[in-house]
Amino acid sequence: MLLYISVLLAGIYIHIPFCKKKCYYCDFFTSQNLSLTNNFLLALFFEINSRKDYLLADKIIETIYFGGGTPTTLKSSEIELILNHLKFNFNIPPNIELAIEANPDDLSEQYLEELIKLGFNRISIGIQSFNDEMLALMNRRHNSENAINSVENAQKAGFDNISVDLIYGLPKSNVDFVKKELESLLKLNVQHISAYHLTYETNTIFGNYLKKGKIAELPDFESQNQYKYLTKFLEGNGFEQYEISNFAKNGKYSKHNSNYWLGKEYIGFGPSAHSYNTQSRQWNVSNIKNYISEIENNKYFEIEILSTTDKFNEYLITKLRTKWGVDLERIKKDFGQEYFSHLMNAVNKKVERKCFLTEKNILYLCKECWFLSDGLILDLIYT
Repeated sequence: MLLYISVLLAGIYIHIPFCKKKCYYCDFFTSQNLSLTNNFLLALFFEINSRKDYLLADKIIETIYFGGGTPTTLKSSEIELILNHLKFNFNIPPNIELAIEANPDDLSEQYLEELIKLGFNRISIGIQSFNDEMLALMNRRHNSENAINSVENAQKAGFDNISVDLIYGLPKSNVDFVKKELESLLKLNVQHISAYHLTYETNTIFGNYLKKGKIAELPDFESQNQYKYLTKFLEGNGFEQYEISNFAKNGKYSKHNSNYWLGKEYIGFGPSAHSYNTQSRQWNVSNIKNYISEIENNKYFEIEILSTTDKFNEYLITKLRTKWGVDLERIKKDFGQEYFSHLMNAVNKKVERKCFLTEKNILYLCKECWFLSDGLILDLIYT
């Protein structure tokens, strides 16, 4: 007789808030006050130890992701201490996806070898551009030579699952600019690419420049042309677009990020980190000093209990961004006929009906319309 065991999987996210410089486009919570590192680590260890019961005891951790900020501002010995606290408190089997974000100029050969020894098997390198003038405009702290060397050093150290971040839609750029960027990237033979269109967030330097007329946003047609060229180029060179901004070779998806889109549970540690256990969402304060001072008083986070409508809308927003689409049978089963009818009526009423495809009870957003996904999906949510 075969015995089937239900394996409950979850992920861990660690937010390292430190950056040596603030990029002009960045809207994430970061701090340039590296003198707070020791106190931050003590608070982080306290949070990890005190929240070991957030996930069910039989939850197996399948991914750990160090994000930020810039996790590689930490010494490898400090990262090792974090990993030791996680292993003591959670069910972490060997050979999970252990990933870290990195800035190119942090990645010396020695540092990369130390990461490999700690068990890291995936690295995401924030290259953003191979153009030195554009890197300077964005206030990045590396140049194109650092970018190329970082990938080559990672490969030399033993990383065979390397992701590179690239930004398109940059000021005064065009398709020819994107073509040169992608040709430079292709030579590096990486396994994964995350390509993001530049967004001018209001609380960033670029957002301020835009408001004052010091910088100009690209016309919509130019942004769409760059996106179309980028997706066609990458798919023509062996990359599968499995999410709006993510491309992988040979199925080398980001397991951690895919779990977000697939609705799996995760726990986040550090200032501004989010947690999700299917019933509620929790987020930590986006202030490193408040995080440190309030950690022992248990006043460093807020929590929201998710309603059925919240869960339905989140399911649509995450799944329609991916190649996996929305399971219509699951909509009926988990949310009921009212939500299913709303969804199908909303799809059928849309002028852009051609952007939606139903196949084997899965509702997809056609890849040709992924660039317009935000507006298309917003019209489907239940209010």
